[in-house]
Formats: sequence, structure tokens, C-alpha cells
Amino acid sequence: MQATIPAGLDRKEAEVYQRLDPERLPKHIAIIMDGNGRWAKRRHLPRMAGHRAGVTSVRSTVETAARIGIPWLTLYAFSEENWKKRPRSEVDFLMGLLCRYLKAEVPTLNKNNIRLEYIGRQHELPPSVQEKMARARDATAGNTGMVLTLALNYSARTELVDAFRSIVDAAARNGGLDHLDIDEDAVSQNLYTRHLPDPDLVVRTSGEMRLSNFLLWQLAYAEIYVTPTLWPEFRGVHLLEGIAEYQKRERRYGGLADHATHSQGHPQHPHKTGRS
Repeated sequence: MQATIPAGLDRKEAEVYQRLDPERLPKHIAIIMDGNGRWAKRRHLPRMAGHRAGVTSVRSTVETAARIGIPWLTLYAFSEENWKKRPRSEVDFLMGLLCRYLKAEVPTLNKNNIRLEYIGRQHELPPSVQEKMARARDATAGNTGMVLTLALNYSARTELVDAFRSIVDAAARNGGLDHLDIDEDAVSQNLYTRHLPDPDLVVRTSGEMRLSNFLLWQLAYAEIYVTPTLWPEFRGVHLLEGIAEYQKRERRYGGLADHATHSQGHPQHPHKTGRS
């Protein structure tokens, strides 16, 4: 029987959605948004124009994910390396763009029952930006639908360093390091993403074949979908195409095909199944 088309999808999105199995949608999708600069360069525009155009892509992607019932969506918005490798003027522009996005999008997030969260070293961002981030998060805190997480000033290696420091600090406060026991569960419980399940699917735009220091621990068993589409051209239909490709794959989690689960859910991580 043909699946019911969720309300709000446009014609192209509906055509792709009809090919999907609604029972096997990924629970958590992570997206590396790349290609803003190349999009602008091809049009002989400043890089800032590419970043500005990318906001429309965020809106389309987020709304489509929410409409089809994806529980968790994480966007790699601003890496820790951006501070060091981008001109100051571009960083300032990105911070201003983020603030404008947060203010403008809160009504849309609330309309779609989306809760906003963040990961990364938020305390290193400008105080004015932190304030606007907190306001937007608080304004959506009561929503019960999809959790949209923005990775801001984020680095996977820094996240692991912070997790190990947290583990050691906790041990030092509770009897010393002699009995310190670090296992995978202990690491996961101290990551920025401790209240999120590991992603099922990571989408990389612009055709680049790398993870760029994004969720290195959490993406251990994620399916990777790379599209040549530059981020400013990415829309909800492209997300659905990525999901269609995801559903063609057999997820083994390191096991053999005969023993693989045919559900598209997560391997058993009891500590990472609920929402915060």
C-alpha cells in the first residue's frame, strides 16, 4: 500500500517520498554543509553571498526533515577551525548571520514543533551570540517534535579531549584515579552528544570525500552519502534522495550479512536511546 504523503511536501519531494519505506527512515541525520564559497565563486560573488544563500537551504532541509518525522537532525554550522582559517571579516559575518537566523527562524521552528539545541564550545563564542543562542533555545524548549542540533565552534577531536578531561575530573572528585575505568559507555556519556543517538546517516554536500573533524566517535557505523550538490543549492528533495540511497544499503554494524538486522535503527546503545 502506498505511503501517505506528509503534508507540506512539494511535488518533487512527494515523488521521492513515494519511493521510501516510512518504517525505515533514519532516526538521526547529520549534515556537513559544504560548498558556500564555491557556489559564490562560480557566480563571481563574494563568499558572504554563498553563506547568505545557504540559509535558505537550512530552512528547506530542516522543514522537510520535520515534516517526514525525522526525530533528530544535526547540522555542522561552524567548526572550531573556522576561527583560525577564515578572515576575521568572514567570521564576523557568519556570527551576524547566525544571530539573524536564530531570531528569524524561531517562529518557523515553533510552527513545526522543532526543539533547538547546540553542541560545541559555546562558551568561546562572543557573549552577544551566546545570548541570542540561549534565547532561541529557550523559545523552542517546549517543542516535542524533531530536535535540531547546530554544531557551533565544534571539533570532534576537541569534543573527545573535553570528554576525557571530564572523566578524569569526575574520578579525581570521587576518590582519585586509582580505580578509573574508561570504556565506550563512559566516553559516550561525556560527549557533547550524550543526549542524542548516534547518527544513522551523514550527508556531505559539494562532493568532498571527508568527515572534516565532525562527530568522529558518533559516526563509527553511520552510512555516508556524498552529493555533488553545493550547499546553497541543497533542498529538502536532496535530503529525501539521500534517504532513498540510505534505504538501499544493508547495515551490518561490523557483523556478517546473515546476522545483520534489517531494521534501519541503531545498534544497541541503551544510554543513547532517549531524548533529553
